[in-house]
Amino acid sequence: MVRPRRIGGRAMLAGLLISVFVLACAPRPVAAQELPALDKKTAEEVFPKKPYSPYAGQSYPTHVYFGDTHLHTSQSLDAVMFGTRLGPEEAYRFASGEEVVSSTGQRVQLSRPLDFLVVADHAESLGAMSAVLAGDPDLMGDPTLKRWHELMNQGPEGGLKVYGEITEYASAGRPLPGPLNNPQKLHSLWERNTAMAEKYNDPGHFTALIGYEWTSNTAGNNLHRVVVFRDNADKANEIVPFSSLDSDNPENLWKALGAYEQKTGGSVLAIPHNGNLSNGLMFEIVDFAGNPLTRRYAETRSRWEPLVEVTQMKGDGETHPFLSPNDEFASFERWDRGNLFLSADKKPEMLQYEYARSALKTGLKLEKELGVNPYKFGMIGSTDSHTALATADSDNFFGKLPAYEPSAERWKHASAFPNGKAYYGWEFVAAGYAGVWATANTREALWDAMKRKETYATTGPRMIVRFFGGWDFDNKDAQTPDLAAVGYEKGVPMGGDLQQAPSGKSPTFLVAALKDPIGANLDRVQVVKGWLDAKGEVQEKVYDAAWSGSRKLGANGKLPAVGNTVDMKTATYSNTIGAPELTITWKDPDFDASLKAFYYVRVLEIPTPRWTLYDAVKFGVTMDPKVPMVEQQRAYTSPIWYTPAK
Repeated sequence: MVRPRRIGGRAMLAGLLISVFVLACAPRPVAAQELPALDKKTAEEVFPKKPYSPYAGQSYPTHVYFGDTHLHTSQSLDAVMFGTRLGPEEAYRFASGEEVVSSTGQRVQLSRPLDFLVVADHAESLGAMSAVLAGDPDLMGDPTLKRWHELMNQGPEGGLKVYGEITEYASAGRPLPGPLNNPQKLHSLWERNTAMAEKYNDPGHFTALIGYEWTSNTAGNNLHRVVVFRDNADKANEIVPFSSLDSDNPENLWKALGAYEQKTGGSVLAIPHNGNLSNGLMFEIVDFAGNPLTRRYAETRSRWEPLVEVTQMKGDGETHPFLSPNDEFASFERWDRGNLFLSADKKPEMLQYEYARSALKTGLKLEKELGVNPYKFGMIGSTDSHTALATADSDNFFGKLPAYEPSAERWKHASAFPNGKAYYGWEFVAAGYAGVWATANTREALWDAMKRKETYATTGPRMIVRFFGGWDFDNKDAQTPDLAAVGYEKGVPMGGDLQQAPSGKSPTFLVAALKDPIGANLDRVQVVKGWLDAKGEVQEKVYDAAWSGSRKLGANGKLPAVGNTVDMKTATYSNTIGAPELTITWKDPDFDASLKAFYYVRVLEIPTPRWTLYDAVKFGVTMDPKVPMVEQQRAYTSPIWYTPAK
């Protein structure tokens, strides 16, 4: 009989001694005894050559972080009066992946958490009307505010009445009731917002960037900016947000940002948005007072505004078919009927000063005249949601305001103005997000990436896009597993600059696009070029650089459509067309080394259901034939600029 073996006592001790003997006799790691402390400096001294690990010492970004830099909560004056009851806390919880209950009582959760969020509530009376709603004792001594409190607590209709009264205050140039203009009260409300950002900021996992919106709306022309701090609350709390009640002139906002940096030693930037609703003022060739732009203006604007929000709920701002008649994809989610309040109609001559592509071209022209380009900006997308819910997916869209949260009627709900004009629910867009190539998910790293413009805009899908420019990329570079390493070694990333071309060379670009892991396949990758010709006139061209399938360019230079798998009865699609990834090295075939130019990448998905089709199927409603039901979602990278020698 064989006895069962016992692992214990002397047998265990013998086993341990044998193991120690074997380990002692095994080959020892080279120079391990010379490393008393495993720190970087010691390792570099002992192993001065390139380390075995290809990732040791890697300093470039290897990860893209997705977030929303423009979200409003109940701390925004307009949002709370239109029924938003979720504040910054719910906004952060939702963005970081939690399920919450919306202002209309619906359960909602993101498909995947975001990496970062800027709660950008309006600086104008920030948090004050939410305090009125709550019956803040500091405010209830004022009879007007007491009455507003009672109206707002009656429901949305009461809130609309209060909103109407506040609009009358603004139209007459009257300040709001005294307690709402108390600096100490406003500062305490600001500190409440920053404290919530501190609570939910979790470096490495989820970043809550501190910010607010400066909301200049003179005559209904949208000149809004989101202000984003690199700093923590200890510095941000040293000021009260500069609002359009202080000044509606962007130059005065920039002065306030400079004063903040000088006072605190901190860092801050501003992001313009909704140029399509500015009626020709966002990217003008004159300043706010109507004077021709100066070099100083150009230097100041480029200093404070490195990015532009190019897509969001109130329409897409890349380009317009009037400006880009040869671009078959220019007519995407257009909001071009007038200014923000529809108080003035849109005129064709306004459009060139509203859209990102034309502004980038205008910047080249102004640089020639002024010596500095005021419109040398990168691109991002964000939501501008006023529900505290950063939802940009078409199948999970919770609208601009509570009235536009999911329902069978929201597509035809109207936001009407006194002149009888209105925006309708179906016009709002499920967009967008900002993609940021940063070295870490922290305030500092994300802000630094925004500052250097290593960013791109997406209309909602989280497709991954890389874009590098240089002089020596070849076809093999597009096939290397570590494409980014080659990109940074041989070129510059999106947001970068190429200088004087080497003799006989044209710029080459390394482009890689990967579909959203739970989204649609890709149709194509396009390179958009803008340049200043020899006569000093701006030009543009869109090149199809890579595409899915076996399609070929036609005699007219156009690529046939990718097809459409959308099932209109079920609001579904299939990835039986398109490609999961498109990677290419592309060379400019029309390069002139003497001419200034910029290049950016536009990535298009295959057609997918728009949020209106999801609603039509979900609620069993038939919408007006003019309502779009299918879309081709997209991403826009920040440009790479080429500058010849002076």
